Amino acid sequence: MQTVGLIGVGKIGLPIAENLIKSGYRVLGYRRSSLADFEKLGGVAATSPADVGAQADIVLSCMPSAEALDEVVQGKQGLVHSARPGQIVVELGSHLVPDKERQIAPLAAKGTIFIDGEVGGTPGMVLARKAVVYIAGDAEAAKTVEPVVRGFTDICHYFGPFGSASKVKLINNLLVTVHTAAAAEAMALARKTGVDMELLIKAVAGGSGGSTQFGILAPWMAQRRFTPVQGDPIGLSHYFDLIADFADRAGVATPMLDRATELFRNCIDMGLGDLDNAVMIDVIGGMKRQKSGAKTPHRKKAKPVAQAKKKPARKNIRTAKVKKSAKKPKSARRKK
Repeated sequence: MQTVGLIGVGKIGLPIAENLIKSGYRVLGYRRSSLADFEKLGGVAATSPADVGAQADIVLSCMPSAEALDEVVQGKQGLVHSARPGQIVVELGSHLVPDKERQIAPLAAKGTIFIDGEVGGTPGMVLARKAVVYIAGDAEAAKTVEPVVRGFTDICHYFGPFGSASKVKLINNLLVTVHTAAAAEAMALARKTGVDMELLIKAVAGGSGGSTQFGILAPWMAQRRFTPVQGDPIGLSHYFDLIADFADRAGVATPMLDRATELFRNCIDMGLGDLDNAVMIDVIGGMKRQKSGAKTPHRKKAKPVAQAKKKPARKNIRTAKVKKSAKKPKSARRKK
């Protein structure tokens, strides 16, 4: 039985562990708080990240912050102390690319390869094996870890150079943020106007206006069901500054994201940030409609594109010459 190390057995890590155990792996886990739920699933508790690394050739890590990642890799009991040739460490948490890149050299000095990984999906999606995992970095190492990744999800994509997985995750979560706010706005409008919510969800979810977030959240929004939490505004807000930094570096405007993050931060300020993202229907539904004073100007008709003048046909040229000579004064014709 192959042993897989797992550091960070939290909201995402726990369903990862459960699926790996179901797939026949021995999962050795570590987290700073209790591992009781992990051990109930059949997981084996480790005493430190270094202990995990000493017993596993493939280690998955899912850290909540750059500081936690630094501690797990380079701390006093970090992975670097048990790193060895042939070992592969995959960080599945979301961080700025430079924060992940900082871990490459210390591990490489011991012969361990560090892989950029990300998980796209809620804990429920992970448990249902529907989460999308992105990996990037050393191609051979990525091929080696792919069977392990497929031990907890059915969808895994390799994106090439280190850092690409992190970029894709930030783009994904930009869309999650905007789509969640859009779904809440649409459902608030539907509820206010007396639309048959159940029928609306069936019609829209499979239509041109549907999205994954609408499909997940709309039924909960219709019922005003905000627990148990699938994903919450506080958790999603972790990505706002990361995405903003990413967009700043690229020089790309994000007007829709900027407005959506403002709404999520309002939600958190209202004390609703630890509820499910479906609570955004109440946040938006409780806002007053601000009517615009000026009417939207009518769009001006576009001027037709100038076309190159066609040369007149020869027949027309001759006709023009005849007409021109016909206009000569009588005195001119007499001289001929």
